[in-house]
Order: sequence, then C-alpha cells, then structure tokens
Amino acid sequence: MSPNDLSNSIATLPIKVYCTSVERQMIIGKAEQCHLSASRYLRTLGLGFPIKSLIDCHAVEELMRINGDLGRLGGLLKLWLTNDEKLRLENKIILRQKILATLHEILANQSAVRDTIRQVILK
Repeated sequence: MSPNDLSNSIATLPIKVYCTSVERQMIIGKAEQCHLSASRYLRTLGLGFPIKSLIDCHAVEELMRINGDLGRLGGLLKLWLTNDEKLRLENKIILRQKILATLHEILANQSAVRDTIRQVILK
C-alpha cells in the first residue's frame, strides 16, 4: 500500500507542523526535488514510505543523452581520421577546423556531464 492509496480512500485532514522559515524552505525544496507537494512529501515520510525522487531519473536520462552525443562525436572524428581518401581530398585547413570544432563539442559535452553529476550529488 502507498500513501496515495491511503489518501484516496478516505477524507484527508490537515496536520500542522511547526518549523522555522529555514526548515520550511528546506522541506519545500526537498519536496520540489521529488516533484511532490510539501504535504505529500511530509505525509509519505511520516508514514514511513520511501521517497522516489524523479530528479535522479531525469539526471540519468540527461547523462545518457550526453553520452550518446559523445559517442556520435567520437565516431565522427574516428571516421574522419581513418578515411585516407577523404583526408587527401579535404582542404587541410578546413579539416583542421572541423576536427577542432568536434573536439570542442566533445569537451563541452564532457563539461555538461560533470555539471549534471555535480547537480545530482549536491541535491
């Protein structure tokens, strides 16, 4: 049984919780991280049910997307560097610019991965 099952089957009544303004903001912030109202968050915790955070799921999806981008960029770079015919035909200056742009994108994606991991760890 979940807290939703309990509240859907009977009329709900409020319970006051006294806390400081800092504590209130912390509770609201933690509830928002889990995509729950403060009331539902506190009720779920108070009844001893685990909180299932959606933040982790969103972060994992974002990391998977970024990882896919890195894989595609790495594959593209490998294709350029292993295609001898294309390397001979391509203007060396343009090829260098494309490779540097691809490396820049890879570095940007790596930075995005690090930022996403930091966000998950700090929350």
